[in-house]
Amino acid sequence: RAFPNWDWDLADRLTEDFRVPKKTRIKKMSRGQRSAVGVIIGLASRTEITFFDEPYTGLDAVARQLFYDRLLEDSAVHPRTLLLSSHLIDEIAHLVENVVVIDRGKILLHEPVEQLRDRAVTLVGRQEAVAEIAGSREVLHQEQMGRITRTTVLGALTQAEVQRVRELDLDLVPVSLQQLIVRLTTRQAASGDPDAATAGTHTDPQEVTR
Repeated sequence: RAFPNWDWDLADRLTEDFRVPKKTRIKKMSRGQRSAVGVIIGLASRTEITFFDEPYTGLDAVARQLFYDRLLEDSAVHPRTLLLSSHLIDEIAHLVENVVVIDRGKILLHEPVEQLRDRAVTLVGRQEAVAEIAGSREVLHQEQMGRITRTTVLGALTQAEVQRVRELDLDLVPVSLQQLIVRLTTRQAASGDPDAATAGTHTDPQEVTR
């Protein structure tokens, strides 16, 4: 009665998928089983807006992937707004359309994930060659082993720069969503400038919106 869009068929199927014992009282369930109950309610209720607050707590990798698969399947057939709060950033990156990063109650970032992915790139190779491509770009992170440097810089490369990367025999490595958030978070902490958020800074925890 509380959820007019409730789907018992979906709830029953998810109960089987997650192997939730039907005759066990919730307070006597394991942590993972209680998380699975929350996932079942969140999906089967099909509310206009559903908020999942780190729903994977206690779930193993197989159960977490099952949740992601079922979430995508059902939202494709029954579109609605799903907000997913998570620290497993790379694990849910394929689900995400928009990213919101919150620190101590303040929104530091809110933008489409594809736009965010273009923020940085990692260059790997000889130090002088990497320095040529990096130019005046802001360096988010740098590691060095002998003459080989691994440098993450802020800003996408132009086509001409990509061609020059090939000529210099450098490796161009995409920056994962998690790496980018970690690097920009470190940058934010080092600067101590709350206004830097407008340039795309991040901190922990992350709330990701689909």
